[in-house]
Amino acid sequence: MTLQTQFEQALADSKNLDDRPDNMTLLKMYALYKQASKGNADGDRPGFTDMVGRAKWDAWDALKGISQDDAMQQYIDLIAELKN
Repeated sequence: MTLQTQFEQALADSKNLDDRPDNMTLLKMYALYKQASKGNADGDRPGFTDMVGRAKWDAWDALKGISQDDAMQQYIDLIAELKN
């Protein structure tokens, strides 16, 4: 199974977790997904009034420099942990 196929399966699995992850885990999932699918954060950081968007962008930007393949593997590993 290729890394891309495993990543797509992890994406599907993330929608069927038994328990909803806490907000910090959700931010990590979002950041890893964005890094895996788009690469480094781009665009402007959301403004002060968009606290959710800002938190998401900051989490994604914190992964700057991690390769898309590494981000995919980390996402796969995180979902596997959450499934257990």
